Amino acid sequence: MNIAIFAYSRTGCKTARRICMALPEAEMLCYAVPRLAEPGFLPLEKVVYGAAFSEMDALIFVGAAGIAVREIAPYVRDKRTDPAVLGLDERANFVIPLLSGHIGGANALARRLAAALGATAVVTTATDVNGKFSVDTWAAERGCAISDMGLAKAVSAEILEHSVPFCSDFPIREPLPDGLVLGGSGELGIYVGYRCSAPFMHTLRLVPRVLRVGIGCRRGISREAVEEAIGKVFAENRLDPAAILGVFSIDLKEHEPGLLAACAAHGWPAHFYSASQLQAAPGEFTGSDFVRAVTGVENVCERAAFLDAERLLVKKTACDGVTVAVAAEHWEADFG
Repeated sequence: MNIAIFAYSRTGCKTARRICMALPEAEMLCYAVPRLAEPGFLPLEKVVYGAAFSEMDALIFVGAAGIAVREIAPYVRDKRTDPAVLGLDERANFVIPLLSGHIGGANALARRLAAALGATAVVTTATDVNGKFSVDTWAAERGCAISDMGLAKAVSAEILEHSVPFCSDFPIREPLPDGLVLGGSGELGIYVGYRCSAPFMHTLRLVPRVLRVGIGCRRGISREAVEEAIGKVFAENRLDPAAILGVFSIDLKEHEPGLLAACAAHGWPAHFYSASQLQAAPGEFTGSDFVRAVTGVENVCERAAFLDAERLLVKKTACDGVTVAVAAEHWEADFG
């Protein structure tokens, strides 16, 4: 985690140092107002706030909460991408999550700092105050994409008054937290899975990144051809692209420009295996003598997708010079 700390007094600088000691694994940048000339602190200029807001995972203001509110106001955009912002008084009596309490992790960070500093965490989000299930926190902690932030807000509001039905393509570790009930129908509910399913009239889909996309392709394939092939396979099988964990292929393709460009454009990590590694994948796969002659293994896409996965969802599908297979890794809906 990358964190920027802003201090405005000598006492605040002492508290900033305590924060650094409480979070030893974090990469810290500490700033203090220039008049302090505090050793180990960078000079705090106005331009620092915007840069820190866009680049850091968390911003911690040691001083009046009003300072934090004024300085971050021009940069606040979207709770899915805004960093965690916390405020502490200079003597570390209180730790206040001000922004991105759930998805950004400000609430969890506030509780951790409060425990380490002997302070009180002042958490004000409604689900936390009422001890209810927080859908965006749960999704963020488990790496799930949220299909619709408006629906996430509606679910959070409903949970405060009634239990919301919850269903999953994955095993569910019970008991469910307060605010959820097992169910697969109704007006508003939560579905966890990798398919484009909508079991409720208004379905909030939480999408774990568990799908491994195996790729084989001819030399010189274009980025567009790779994108179209993956898009076609996902559409035909009602799979959600948000569930893509990465793209997997043989090491002969690790310098294929079109394949790498498609991965970079969509933020898909690219992984490559040797023929011997692919050969070690257990199971029966669609074979091709031509592919074996070129690569040393009879099937690239299925083996690359299935290696380290739990089950093969889509077998080899050919699309204009690209072969695509999709497998799912093991995942569970747990509430521990």
